[in-house]
Amino acid sequence: MERFRLWSSLLQSSRFIKMYHQAPPTLVQLAARSLLTNQALAISALEDLPVELFPPLFREAFARRCTEALKALIQAWPFPCLPLGALMEASDLEALQVALDGLDMLLAPKIWSRRWKLQVLDLRNLHHNFWKLWAGNEPYVYPAQAKTKRQKSPAEENGAGMEAKPPLKVFVDLSLRQAALDPFFSYLLLWVEQRKALVQLSCKKLKIITPYVHRVKNILDKLQLACVEEVEVNCNWTLSSLATFAPYLSRMGNLRSLLLSHVHRAASIAPEEQERLVLQFTSQFAHLGCLQELSMDSVCFLEGRLHQVLRFLRTPLESLSITDSRLSESDLTCLSQSPSIRQLSELNLSGVRMTRFSPEPLRVLLESVAATVKTLDLEDCGIRDAQLTAILPALSRCSSLTTFNYLRNPVSVTALEALLVHTVHLSHLSLEMYSTPLEVYGPQGGQQQWRLNQLRDKLMVMVESLRQSRTVWFSTIPPPGNEPQFEAQANLCSGCQPI
Repeated sequence: MERFRLWSSLLQSSRFIKMYHQAPPTLVQLAARSLLTNQALAISALEDLPVELFPPLFREAFARRCTEALKALIQAWPFPCLPLGALMEASDLEALQVALDGLDMLLAPKIWSRRWKLQVLDLRNLHHNFWKLWAGNEPYVYPAQAKTKRQKSPAEENGAGMEAKPPLKVFVDLSLRQAALDPFFSYLLLWVEQRKALVQLSCKKLKIITPYVHRVKNILDKLQLACVEEVEVNCNWTLSSLATFAPYLSRMGNLRSLLLSHVHRAASIAPEEQERLVLQFTSQFAHLGCLQELSMDSVCFLEGRLHQVLRFLRTPLESLSITDSRLSESDLTCLSQSPSIRQLSELNLSGVRMTRFSPEPLRVLLESVAATVKTLDLEDCGIRDAQLTAILPALSRCSSLTTFNYLRNPVSVTALEALLVHTVHLSHLSLEMYSTPLEVYGPQGGQQQWRLNQLRDKLMVMVESLRQSRTVWFSTIPPPGNEPQFEAQANLCSGCQPI
């Protein structure tokens, strides 16, 4: 009780009361700083410290690098989760070592007690509001039970509070960029490996940007893969490397988002071996019952095999992106008939060349997603005027569309005007992107600004009667070797002028 009275008197001193009236958030901070001038006293006071004072004291101890106080605070932490990642700089090895030393003392035999609540150490850059709210930087009503001293159970009072330790979970976001991990994650993985029975390493977001698939396997073997929700593979893997990764994918039962980029086939691979490897990967989708977002960019094996991906999908997708990849006309037909696209809010087919396709598969596809799609990206699909004309009725039925990208398609002024006549009636559409028709340019490649202005003026007349606000971009054709530019913009609304 003497320690508790000491803390209370500290808070009630005239100096702190004066500071409270001037700047309430600094009251507890100043009290924490005063207490931490004597770490031994601060540690001894933890047993009687009110729950709501733990976060500000921890934050102050962390900022001042009061190592022993931090270890003691971790052992006595009264919340289920310690969101340490929100306080850490990237790869803060020193802070990690202090935290793990404190956990070691908590996990030691004969130390475990029911009154210790810590179940999760979160090393992700999340939960910043936790520290703001408990530090008093934002309005917060403390729970009634948090304002009182923590009570010991009768069993604990009698020294009989021992029970089996549930595994401590450590949450991280992993980005595997090199052949070897940085010192921060190397230290963490070694610590977890040495405490397999007591600690579970869980990863919500996994990013793989390394060609060393066997190195990736060694790390995945140490993770609780059922916790993974987002995976990005962007590393120029061969089809063989992807098949090696496939068994780990099947264990990610809670995966919601998968991005796969730059997968190529070896030149010497036999067709039969290629089919086997593709099936080894695509069959894993049958285990992904929570998948909502699927992105495949520059993937070599899709042409003629998209049905192998779609047939294993178990639930409707919210987002589908197939970009810079070769598809056949039959792939597009298969996609338009798949039950997995019936609830799509985002469809991205940029870079999928359709120049020689019949417009029918794309028309049916747009009709299939018309009720739900909000973002439609058809950039650089090589769609010709005749194909565009055929799909316009289906496009005009996409009543929920908010964003439409039709850049880098060879459109004429006449076809573009017809397209705008259809899109102007989509009441939720707020952003449109088009290439400037080739006819707008002079014989030397110079842009005839007056023709573009005419087109924009026509569009202004179309939307004025609808009294809706939207932005329309017209890209200019870049000089050789340069990136596309966006020099012409129309901000369209009733009564305003284009910019």
